[in-house]
Amino acid sequence: MIRSIVVLCAVFGVCSRSWADEVAVAVAANFSAPMRQIADEFERASGHHVRLSPGATGALYAQIKNGAPFDLLLAADDETPARLEREGNAVAATRYTYAIGKLVLWSAKPGVVDDKGGVLRQGNFERLAIANPKTAPYGEAATEALTRLGLHAGLQAKLVQGNSIAQAYQFVASGNAELGLLALSQVWKDGALVSGSAWIVPESLYAPIRQDAVLLARGADKPAALALLQYLKGDKARAVIRAYGYGL
Repeated sequence: MIRSIVVLCAVFGVCSRSWADEVAVAVAANFSAPMRQIADEFERASGHHVRLSPGATGALYAQIKNGAPFDLLLAADDETPARLEREGNAVAATRYTYAIGKLVLWSAKPGVVDDKGGVLRQGNFERLAIANPKTAPYGEAATEALTRLGLHAGLQAKLVQGNSIAQAYQFVASGNAELGLLALSQVWKDGALVSGSAWIVPESLYAPIRQDAVLLARGADKPAALALLQYLKGDKARAVIRAYGYGL
C-alpha cells in the first residue's frame, strides 16, 4: 500500500497533505548544500518535512550503528551503504548511486591556484587542508591523489585534517589554511567557480567517488522516506546535482 502511494506521488509530483510526515536524512557533508535545495523543493511538492544531519560518512555510519534515528543515508562513498545493507541496517535493493563526486584544489584567494595545480609542487604555502581519510571518502581521495602525484610524503608536515570535508572547507575559507583538497560541490555552482581559485583534480588520480543512497531499516515503511528516495532520482533533483558539479 505504501509503495503504491509513493508511485502515485512520483507520477503526479505531489502527495496529499494528509500523508505528511518527517524524513530524517543522514547526508555526507559534501552534499549538504545541494541536498538542502532538493529538500526544499521536495517539501513544497510533497508536504513532507525533511530533517538533514550532515557529517563525515564514517561518523554517520557509527551513529547509525549506535541507533541514531535516520531513515535515509546519502553517503560520500558506495561501500558504507553496501556495508549497512550486509549488516541488516539498510533495506536490500534500495541502494543506488545518486552522484559521482569530484575533487578540487581550492584557495579562497584568486590567483593562488593555477590551472594545473602547480602550486602543490612549488610548496610555497604553510597548510593544505583535507578531510580525515579514515572517516571521509574525500579525504581518502585527496590522500590517493597526492600519493599518485608523488607529493604525499613531502607535504605530510603541511597537512591539516578536518573531521569532515565541511570542516576542511572551513579551514580554507577562514584563512587558517591557504589550500584545501575539497569536494568540487563546495566551491562550484551553476557551472562556475563561486569564489577564489581552483584546479579540478583529474579523475585519473583517484578512484571514482561513487556516492550511494540507501533506505535505512528505520525508514522502510515510512511514506516520506520512500517518496524522497524516489524524488532524488527525478529530473528536478538531478538538475540540482549537476549544478553543483557532480557527475551522474
